[in-house]
Amino acid sequence: MISEKDFISTSHSNTIEKGTYEWSAPSNIALVKYWGKKDHQIPANPSISFTLNHCKTITKLSFEKKSTSIDINETGNSFSFDLLFEGKPKEDFKPKIQKFFERIEVYCPYLKEYHFTIDTQNTFPHSSGIASSASGMAALAMNIMNLEKALNPTITDDYFHQKASFLARLGSGSACRSIKGNIVVWGKHKELDGSSDLFGIEFSSKVHSNFENYQDTILLVDKGEKQVSSTVGHDLMHNHPFAEQRFLQAHHNLSAIKSVLENGNLEEFIKIVESEALTLHSMMMTSMPYFILMKPNTLEIINKIWKFRNETKIPVCFTLDAGANVHVLYPENVRVETLQFIKDELVGYCQNGQYICDEIGFGAQKL
Repeated sequence: MISEKDFISTSHSNTIEKGTYEWSAPSNIALVKYWGKKDHQIPANPSISFTLNHCKTITKLSFEKKSTSIDINETGNSFSFDLLFEGKPKEDFKPKIQKFFERIEVYCPYLKEYHFTIDTQNTFPHSSGIASSASGMAALAMNIMNLEKALNPTITDDYFHQKASFLARLGSGSACRSIKGNIVVWGKHKELDGSSDLFGIEFSSKVHSNFENYQDTILLVDKGEKQVSSTVGHDLMHNHPFAEQRFLQAHHNLSAIKSVLENGNLEEFIKIVESEALTLHSMMMTSMPYFILMKPNTLEIINKIWKFRNETKIPVCFTLDAGANVHVLYPENVRVETLQFIKDELVGYCQNGQYICDEIGFGAQKL
């Protein structure tokens, strides 16, 4: 059993004065949702997600040893970094990175030896309502592990990816599902060997051909800032009257979707995925304080999808994250008909008619 202590970097054999790495990491969309967490970003229940392909964060990490590039007296024994978003300084992002570095310091003590320049950009529109924390923290974690690998070349590829997922989790829980694999499980589950609360793992079973190149068209219903942060939302599960039943439901649904991904039963897939989406939002609506993140157009889209599926028998379904946007999921072999339906009947409910066509991807990549 891997523990947190296994990820503490105690020594390194190499000395690196300066360098630059660049990684991309994708967003992901959970099929069985994680909502509620314990201390240290530990999930209250397991989750499983599709890794996306086109919605990515690209992060370049440049670094120089403090003693050679910066007056070490200025920075002292603290973290030193500049943060750029799309090439321009982004001061309001810095506190989140500072907090992330503080959380991972015990596992990556070498971070204080360097001054970093973090230059990041998204392939999807900024403030589109698509969560960028998962892809952003995953891309940063891969860069950090690239530095650790240079300092200690003996670490294995498995350790590299496990620790990257572990570090990403400490920045944003769902970021641990954006490191490696097209379908990723995070959270301990009795039927999934190697599953862990500490990091995400690739779904190890053979996946049915029905789910190859599965499509995700993201309808941008509301691009505004969420009225409630995910952190606050997760915390509200601590005293939630239905929390324990929800956590049991997630375990049950993960067992069920494991079988579905193996046997290709699209009807059961739709039932589980849509139920999970609505359960996530019902948890928000029944917490104290309570809140509603869906918008009227979210509900219009859901009803249109149900009507279309009933009339055509095309296996298209929806899922939602903690926001108003709708992810329309469907097999590749019905792509033409589904995209026509989206253009004809759903785009009108999107803010400024915006939507993004995506599909299952394979995780982070070095550029």
